[in-house]
Amino acid sequence: MTTPAPPTGSPGAGSGIVVRELRWSDFDPLREMYYLLYDERETNPEIGLTLFSTRPTIEDETAWFTGLFRRVMSGDAVVSIAEHNAVVVGNCTIGRVGPSPTHEAAHVGLLGIIVHRDHRGTGVGTALLANALDQARARFEVVNLSVLTVNRRARRLYERFGFRYVGTRPAHLKRGDRYFDEDLMVLDLRPAHANR
Repeated sequence: MTTPAPPTGSPGAGSGIVVRELRWSDFDPLREMYYLLYDERETNPEIGLTLFSTRPTIEDETAWFTGLFRRVMSGDAVVSIAEHNAVVVGNCTIGRVGPSPTHEAAHVGLLGIIVHRDHRGTGVGTALLANALDQARARFEVVNLSVLTVNRRARRLYERFGFRYVGTRPAHLKRGDRYFDEDLMVLDLRPAHANR
């Protein structure tokens, strides 16, 4: 399968969106953006991300960020950070599924993306995905993701980049008394002539 080119019309310099690599100084803005999702979940149970039942502590987030930074430095993950007018407004991570580069699943990356609620629909997600997938091509052959079935906007974005639907996990998420299905999607980055 040939991987489609990234969608055209991605944000440029005129949009105020800059996509760059992860920095140590990103910890606070990323943590604050993630914490906002817990507030958003209270008013919008259809928010498209899987969250813990309660907001993680700063210590939890520090351990997560330190681990993420190590994974980037070791080549086990790529992270793209989006800024709008020098303010962090999103991030996209593709991390190795296997525990080491010699694991049988080491060629597979798992994608996660967060866009600040005030910047959704403005091209931030498109810019993040384009950048992260460009980096991922040097490290992974397959990229997987999961998305809540109700999150149609995100699914359309993934489809524009060539991700294809491969299945649904029914009632995968429970919020209060509501259940949400989760769709699984895959992007095959291997050359068209690769063995299947």
